[in-house]
Amino acid sequence: MEVNFDNLLTTGAHFGHLTRRWHPNFKPYILMEKNGIHIINLEETIKGLNKSLNFLSDVIVDGGDILFVGTKKNAKDIIQQEADKCGMFYVVERWLGGTLTNFSTIRKSIKRLQLLEKESSPVYENATKKELLSLEREMIRLQDQHRGIKDMKRLPSALFVVDAKFESIAINEAKRLEIPVVSIVDTNTDPNIVDYPIPANDDSIRALKLIISQVSKTICEKSSIEYPDSSNLKNDENENLLNEVDSESTNVDENLLVSNESNNSNSPEKNENDSKSNEISSIENKDPIIESENESMNLDNEDISDSGDSKINDDDTTKAEKEIK
Repeated sequence: MEVNFDNLLTTGAHFGHLTRRWHPNFKPYILMEKNGIHIINLEETIKGLNKSLNFLSDVIVDGGDILFVGTKKNAKDIIQQEADKCGMFYVVERWLGGTLTNFSTIRKSIKRLQLLEKESSPVYENATKKELLSLEREMIRLQDQHRGIKDMKRLPSALFVVDAKFESIAINEAKRLEIPVVSIVDTNTDPNIVDYPIPANDDSIRALKLIISQVSKTICEKSSIEYPDSSNLKNDENENLLNEVDSESTNVDENLLVSNESNNSNSPEKNENDSKSNEISSIENKDPIIESENESMNLDNEDISDSGDSKINDDDTTKAEKEIK
């Protein structure tokens, strides 16, 4: 989304604070007063943004670094996302006093963090369980404090700040070191404390997203980095889904081929089993005529054996009677 008058109007970048909370030095950027609220002149917003973008472009061309600062709740996530996209440093947790003016001490703290993050560090040797827990807590605390500046090895060339009044400590340190500051300022802030003010509503999440994303895109263009737009991310997600579907279909086809091959390899065994079962069934299911003939033959054999036994008994009795006589 481009930064133009209509987009700024739809995101609510023109709404200021209550009239009783305004700063008199902000008067040149106020268009009117309505319902007890100051309305910011969006033409001045566009002018201030273009001037700031030109300055930040020159800083990037000269090889400088920009530090994004936004510790208020509405700006934390946006600052972190956009700074990561353009590869710049950021501070979204509490601003540590002396982050700029006492940078050498901050560097020592970062080195301590890098030492704790190494699993093979000598700090963990011969450490008790209680000491390991305390070292782990220290590492988590340092990670939260130095999350966005862990790789910053020198002072930044410029600061980009959201809400100059809220980040007054960071701005004071930058002024002491003569580091130029670009900031989004609202009607309750003195715009003269920063070098490049951008008058806009610093409480609207959509307005902050619009302005900060434009700053990030400009930095990416000057650094020859492709800005990861949301449409590109959606296309990448769709491609990943298509690749997953293709892989699943190929796996299904391979499983079908394997099952068919196994069925073909087992087919002769099945035929043999079928033939054996058919033989068994044919043996069990004999012709009833053959069975009746077998039964009649068995009966004839029984009659013959009975008649032979009776003749033998008669012969024995006749012999016994002759002997008696």
